[in-house]
Amino acid sequence: MLNEIFLRPLEIIDIDAEYLSWYTNNDGHLNYFTGSGRSFDRETLLKDFQEGIATKRWYYYLIQSQSGEKIGNVKIGPIDTRNKTSDLVCLIGNRNFLGKGLASKAIEKANEIAFEKHDIRRLHGGMYASNIPSIKAYTKAGWIVEATFKGFYWVNGLPEDRVCVACFNPSYFFKEA
Repeated sequence: MLNEIFLRPLEIIDIDAEYLSWYTNNDGHLNYFTGSGRSFDRETLLKDFQEGIATKRWYYYLIQSQSGEKIGNVKIGPIDTRNKTSDLVCLIGNRNFLGKGLASKAIEKANEIAFEKHDIRRLHGGMYASNIPSIKAYTKAGWIVEATFKGFYWVNGLPEDRVCVACFNPSYFFKEA
């Protein structure tokens, strides 16, 4: 059983064949990952990674096990610097680590990084209502369900609700007056 995971800034060298394999969808794992149906290849992933660093608008963190196995990644961004808000997306890419509660642990650690390192006030995200494991992972990591957008997604010719979740930096919220 995995006791601990670590997050560290993603490096170009990490975007190897194993990492790229996380973005293949021959098993349906990515069906919930992108509401736009966007596809991913090495060039797209490298460009996005490098553009995030260059613009300082988004950052990727690698999720690793104690033994150094790559588990997945977390993307913080795009960051709205004026309002100090950001999306936060977690992907458990290594299918061997699915269903072990690691997404919620990674999200908790990413919350801390977003709040402390990037001075984010408010994190937010959205997911398919049928993606119950994702909703549970975020809420277990201290996020709340803020809203449901009725019929937001169009999936296989049918409307699907979007569940909107958020997490608040205690340095900005919940202060005693």
